Amino acid sequence: MIGIGHLVNGEILPTEESFDVVAPWTGEVLASCPEASLELLDRAMSAARRALPAWAADIDRRKEALLTLAERLDAQAETLGLVNSAETGKPAFIGAGEIKGAAAHARWYAMQDLPVDTLADNETELVQLVREPVGVVAAIVPWNGPIIMLINKIAAAMLAGDTVVAKPSPFTPLASLLVGNLIKDIVPAGVVNILAGGDELGKAMTAHPETNLVAFTGSVEAGRSIMAAGAPTLKRMLLELGGNDAAIVLPDANVEEIAPKLYRGAFALGGQICAAIKRLYVHESIFDQVVAALAELANQAQPGDPFVDGTTMGPSTTKPQFERVKGLIEDALANGGTAVTGGAPLDRPGYFIPPTIITGIGKGVALVDEEQFGPALPVMPYSDIDAVIEEANSTELGLGGSIWTSDIQEGLKLARRLRSGGAWVNRHPHVGAEVPFGGMKQSGMGREGGAVGIEAFCELKTISVAFG
Repeated sequence: MIGIGHLVNGEILPTEESFDVVAPWTGEVLASCPEASLELLDRAMSAARRALPAWAADIDRRKEALLTLAERLDAQAETLGLVNSAETGKPAFIGAGEIKGAAAHARWYAMQDLPVDTLADNETELVQLVREPVGVVAAIVPWNGPIIMLINKIAAAMLAGDTVVAKPSPFTPLASLLVGNLIKDIVPAGVVNILAGGDELGKAMTAHPETNLVAFTGSVEAGRSIMAAGAPTLKRMLLELGGNDAAIVLPDANVEEIAPKLYRGAFALGGQICAAIKRLYVHESIFDQVVAALAELANQAQPGDPFVDGTTMGPSTTKPQFERVKGLIEDALANGGTAVTGGAPLDRPGYFIPPTIITGIGKGVALVDEEQFGPALPVMPYSDIDAVIEEANSTELGLGGSIWTSDIQEGLKLARRLRSGGAWVNRHPHVGAEVPFGGMKQSGMGREGGAVGIEAFCELKTISVAFG
């Protein structure tokens, strides 16, 4: 890994301290990653603060930098994708696709503006609402989509005129540090800093006196800790946390048409997506058909080495997550569940669990009540739409949810009843740079993406002028 180091104040810096990164498809050490000290964090934060005034003053320069970043990500998609796949375990074509997706997100932000809203303009007054940078952003990124989520946060901050200190997950830091090599001469020194480290570094970033906004994607438990750490200085918080998304299939749904979409919604990236389908409710009249169609798709999956042609599914990215999903499956089976497919880890190196579809369980079983974040899907029949909507909303989480039907107007009506930040009809999920994304209840606060997401990286200021 030539050139891997922390990006601090425009330089790539190695450190004496390091930690191991494990390849989840083998369970063996992949590489040693430099570990940032709290002293290095202080240097990065100070550099970000110094760079802020000049950077905030020129939006055209910021847009040009975003376009250049997009071009470089596209040009290096294959190389970065290989590293991405090596540390996450996702198949190589998906690893490279994530880099290209990140480039598209950077390009979208480069096309946006920071509007000035005129609230009043008459003979007595002029009142405007303007967007200004929030300041220094501490961006803390998860392990499941390390590059696209890193770029999402960095790009929104760059457009807004903020400076950034970012930290990837210690499970998947390598490709993110390599992004530092791409960006270091695109922006002035200190505008973007990327440091690798563990929980101690993340807590220090959150509580740091230079931090104005914490943009975090991760678990609900970690989100609570971040809020507590930022409370003494009232840090701005942008939190995208976990979900226990319900998908509800109505009796008029076309099973043949929706089954592949349901399968992808539940098992893409091995179910390691915050807004994946986590609970599937199917009307009893078509329950057996849907289960059979999903089982056929699950049995076609090819889990394996991310660099072998034909692999369609990677492992759980971390050993703790592998153990958690394994335990949830075992608990579901012990509580009366039936594994229609899968049901146990594969007998091979790495953290592999095949697509597991479980029937015969319901509310009160952990696989239904909690977010699994892995390739295990409970499928449950229902008969009454009002009761199933109530059950879908009964969780403390509210990230996403979906309705599947041939009646679009009915789907829209029911989607409004889901208590979730995203509510979709005949798709699950729907994300993109242009689409605001975030949760209700304990699934977080604020939104990333779209015009609303850009505002999360801004302070709103009202300017009022009296004439005469």
